[in-house]
Amino acid sequence: MFVLALLVCGPRLVQACPFCSAVAQTFTEEISSSDVAIVARLLKIPVPPEAVGNESELPRAVFEIVNALSGKEHLKNVKTIETIYFGKAKPGSLFMVIGVDPPALRWSTPLQLTRAGRQYLQDVVSLPSDYKSSDDAYAERLRFFLNYLEHADEMLARDAYDEFARAPYSSVILLKKDLDHAKLIEWITDRSISPSRRRLYFTLIGVAGGQGDIQLLERLLNSEDRKDRAGLDALIGCYITLKGKKALPLIEDLFLKNENAEYADTYGAIMALRFHGTEGGVVSREDVLVSLRCMLDRPKVADLIIPDLARWEDWDAMPRLVQLFKDADDKSSWVRVPVINYLRACPKPEAEKYIAELEKLDPVAVKRARTYFAPPKPSQ
Repeated sequence: MFVLALLVCGPRLVQACPFCSAVAQTFTEEISSSDVAIVARLLKIPVPPEAVGNESELPRAVFEIVNALSGKEHLKNVKTIETIYFGKAKPGSLFMVIGVDPPALRWSTPLQLTRAGRQYLQDVVSLPSDYKSSDDAYAERLRFFLNYLEHADEMLARDAYDEFARAPYSSVILLKKDLDHAKLIEWITDRSISPSRRRLYFTLIGVAGGQGDIQLLERLLNSEDRKDRAGLDALIGCYITLKGKKALPLIEDLFLKNENAEYADTYGAIMALRFHGTEGGVVSREDVLVSLRCMLDRPKVADLIIPDLARWEDWDAMPRLVQLFKDADDKSSWVRVPVINYLRACPKPEAEKYIAELEKLDPVAVKRARTYFAPPKPSQ
């Protein structure tokens, strides 16, 4: 199934952080998908169900609407609302509450806000809504969220991270002059920073950094401490961005040629190379392919990169792949289906001849390839 995912989906769509994923919906997405969003002040905490002898009734608190973030037209003369609340906040505390299905609005569980959180939400809903119209417009939006990366209010820091995780890389590179290089270095060397956020900060260092960062990156790459190499795919991507083609030999030796490299590390290196083969813009695709071909000397994991060779039309690798098929044993037999799919994608006449030859050796593998997999499509 893993190979199927690679064959069908290929590399992920490139984002600002090509190596990480958003944690949750952003506030922008949550507010946009709701009918009403409000900032409300807790007026009256609910009476515990057991205190009134009705433990089946969920506790409801009373909130005063302070201001509407969206959907004001659905509130009319509504001043207060009631909704289920299990927390222990004091009256006067501020919350964000989402409402759906007007006119009889159903309210979500309230989300408590700090003062900074309230201001953040006010600012977020005031940002231009046409930010996806151009890279410049998106970059301008991201400048706001830059100020909240690793904010003391974790909820705001998480939302800012999620905004960057969704943004196009082409917009992020426009932030070069806005990025605080010293802060980024501080964050990637802070062992308490989560791997997902570390991946983003490595990506941003690739935008704002320079030759002076290479020694630090090489120290992290060579470290045997897993925490130093957390977010390895982005670390490698950043290293290649800053050092260019000269970075590839170290990556090959540590993670591609090295049979003792952990599977996750090898896969991380492949992900970084995929990024640079499609979007990075600092090394040629041919140079990336040269590095990926190192994996053909490791039959047990060679299946990871065969779809890439087909997608990028590396037909010169055909003889080596045919030999891989022939040499496959019980520990590397899964390489055979990707090899057949590579040959199916190849326009050269000898590809069909090889398929006929290999079908005599393993007709089941050829049948599986034809039945369950579409051949990789060339990538532009």
